[in-house]
Amino acid sequence: MSNIASNLKFLRKRKGLTQQQFADVMEIKRASVGAYEEDRAEPKYELLKKIAEFYDLTMDELAHDVIDEKWRPTPRSNASNLRVLSVTVDSNERENIELVPVKASAGYLNGYGDPEYVAELPKFSLPMFNQGSYRAFEIKGDSMLPLPSGSIIIAEYVENWHDVKVGQTYVVVSKEDGVVYKRIGQKFKEDRGLKLVSDNKNYDPYWVPTADVIEVWKAKAFISTALPEPNPEPTMETLTAMMAQMQKTISAVVDNK
Repeated sequence: MSNIASNLKFLRKRKGLTQQQFADVMEIKRASVGAYEEDRAEPKYELLKKIAEFYDLTMDELAHDVIDEKWRPTPRSNASNLRVLSVTVDSNERENIELVPVKASAGYLNGYGDPEYVAELPKFSLPMFNQGSYRAFEIKGDSMLPLPSGSIIIAEYVENWHDVKVGQTYVVVSKEDGVVYKRIGQKFKEDRGLKLVSDNKNYDPYWVPTADVIEVWKAKAFISTALPEPNPEPTMETLTAMMAQMQKTISAVVDNK
C-alpha cells in the first residue's frame, strides 16, 4: 500500500510550504499537488524521484514508509536495505528474468526502480532459475576474457552486499560505471564500497564507493553465441618445443642444488 499522499502532505507542511510554493519548486500545477495529497492521483516516476531528492529520501521511503514526527530514515550505509526491487511476473505469478541489453544499460540507471520501465524489458524464463529474483545483463568489452563481449550473464539479486563473496563474479550497477561484470577483490566495506577485479590482467582493480552502488547481482550462468573451439592436436613441432622447455626447467633445478 502506498503512503505517498499522507507523506507528501506531512513533508510539505513540515518544510513550511504552501501547495502553490511546493508546486512552483516542482514545476507542476497546484491542482496536481492537491490531487497527490488527497490520493486522487500519484506522481509519475520522474516526478516521484525529484520529490524524493528534494526531501533527501529514497523513493521507497517516500512511497512505503509512514513518515511522521516519530519516523527516522534508514541509514544510507545500511547495505541490506537500500531499496525494493521492481520485478515482473508471468501468468503463473512466477518472476520473469528481465534482459538488460547493452543498448539499454544507460537507460537502466534511470529506470531500474520504475516498474513501467522494467516491464518494457525483454523477458524470458529458465526452469533451473525459479527461486529468487534473476536478471540477465549483456556485457561488452574484453575485461573478463575468456568470456567474450556480447555474452549474457544471468544473475541473482543480492539484497545484502555483505553477502558478496571474494573471488566470485557479480554484475554491479553503479552511478559512475553503469552495468559492469567483475570479480570481487575484497569483502564489502561500508567506508569504501566494493573492490572490482577484471579477469583480463590488462585492467587494474578499482573501488566503487558505497554511495555509487545501485544494485549487485551474483552471476549464476552465462549465454554466449561464441562456441568453444576444440584443442588442436599436438604437432611434432609443439611436442619438441615442450620437451626442450622441460629439459631447460630440469637443468635449472639441478644447477641450483
